[in-house]
Amino acid sequence: MTIRAVIRGVGHYLPARVVPNAEFEPRIDTSDEWIRARTGIERRHFAAEGETTSAMAVAAGRAALGAAGLGPGDIDAVIVATSTPDLTFPSVATMVQAGLGMTRGFAFDVQAVCAGFVYALANANALILAGQARRVMVIGAETFSRILDWSDRATCVLFGDGAGAVVLEAAAGSGTPLDRGILATDLNSDGRLRELLYVDGGVSTTGTAGHLRMQGKEVFRHAVEKLAATAHAALDRAGLTSADIAWIVPHQANLRIITATAARMQVPMERVVVTVQDHGNTSAASIPLALSVAVAAGQIRAGDLVVTEAIGGGLAWGAVVLRW
Repeated sequence: MTIRAVIRGVGHYLPARVVPNAEFEPRIDTSDEWIRARTGIERRHFAAEGETTSAMAVAAGRAALGAAGLGPGDIDAVIVATSTPDLTFPSVATMVQAGLGMTRGFAFDVQAVCAGFVYALANANALILAGQARRVMVIGAETFSRILDWSDRATCVLFGDGAGAVVLEAAAGSGTPLDRGILATDLNSDGRLRELLYVDGGVSTTGTAGHLRMQGKEVFRHAVEKLAATAHAALDRAGLTSADIAWIVPHQANLRIITATAARMQVPMERVVVTVQDHGNTSAASIPLALSVAVAAGQIRAGDLVVTEAIGGGLAWGAVVLRW
């Protein structure tokens, strides 16, 4: 018998405030047409004053529990992927644990920027396969609006806030690619590329949160190459190919990156879940948000082979192959 980590429920939360591209026009040299043409983004959500990453994560977690038909006491561990925590410490995950009413188990954060949810899924899968947890909640949650430089038109129009969550559960499988659950993962990083995407502040440097900085053209070039490569590596490990994919659920950073990566993988856009137009880049929250939206829309169904892939600051990138 083979143990697999199967997704039992998924949910998300988006702040009430919707920010269309036109809202940026009076403040910076940009336009709705410029933003749409270069990114595919039409609108995004921004957290309200006082609305925190942990609060959004709790809301997404509750939605995932409801979808799974489970309660807080059924969860053994919480992993939150975020680069925008409420506090330096404790972790957002422990705040979520308390917010959900969990009185046992363990919780911790994963920080791999936009690749954070993929890294967190891989960690949750490892915990389940090792027998350290039976059910793990994995959440991606971000308030990137708090670290944007509003004078930098190249970055401030790209990002949004939100949270998405999944509940993973150990289940028996046959050990074949036909099993439901996570079939393979692939994780990578290259710290030499740190200057391409980073935040210019931190506890041991400036003592401030800092602002996001990005070399857009270089990030684009690395993203298309590395996302396709990591997806193929994970598929190879699972004994599958691009032809087996029902859905790619990519990190929602930029429509041009999503389109170029799908082309490299020889997967038509009709089999790619795209939500970037409505959410912008929500970093570690983007994949679980897109998963939740796609499930609610009836796109992703039981038995579908799904590939998720993401790249973020570090640079850090990776992919997960799973059967829904």
